[in-house]
Amino acid sequence: MIPRFFCPFPLHPGATVELAAEATHHALKVLRVGAGDTAILFDGRGGQWQATLHPAGKALRATLHEFDETDCESPLALTLVQALPASDKMDWVVQKAVELGVRRVQPVTAKRSLIRLSGERAERRVEHWRNIAIAACEQSGRNRVPAVAPILDLPQYLGFAAQENGLRFVCAPGAAGSLRDLAAPVVPISLLVGPEGGFEESELLAARAAGFHPIGLGPRVLRTETAGLGALAAMMALWGDW
Repeated sequence: MIPRFFCPFPLHPGATVELAAEATHHALKVLRVGAGDTAILFDGRGGQWQATLHPAGKALRATLHEFDETDCESPLALTLVQALPASDKMDWVVQKAVELGVRRVQPVTAKRSLIRLSGERAERRVEHWRNIAIAACEQSGRNRVPAVAPILDLPQYLGFAAQENGLRFVCAPGAAGSLRDLAAPVVPISLLVGPEGGFEESELLAARAAGFHPIGLGPRVLRTETAGLGALAAMMALWGDW
């Protein structure tokens, strides 16, 4: 498989660019690329470039050749709104959500969230998740990097969401609503997923007041890191490009 690398700057035909330090390390130390090897570069604006690699000491340059308009974005405009889980579970959620085709990830803090981040710690963690999203695009063939938004408290997010257009769902074990009973939406979709202990009743009421429709995901209770991804996969199978 031809390696793929994200460039955080606009790419132009015929240019020779230097890859970022992390991409260079991965290419030289892990993939063991050599002079003249082929790679694919993308800048997040859509499409991708075929390029020839030129190692130069600890640096790695790439000369751009043919542009390919290939895009594998889902027709569904999906936002995953994930209440922060414990440990490094959010890393897994971001990675797999990007692979599944989500366009945006919005982390939120709920009353039962086991971790709480603010200030510089929150900024560093969000930047870490953005890098995970980039790596997931490199692996999965996506040429547009989904946004990972700054962490918001749930009430703050719900206030914003109530003013947005689109279809909104909240995962609620035992809810009567089912995705397969709905027609394919033609508007953006937001999916709200609770933390390990679930949402408190007051939070579910607030979500419903903000336009979120409760949906169930079958007779089994899913973990927080499973529920959102399972729902995203179901949406892709029912309404997307699967």
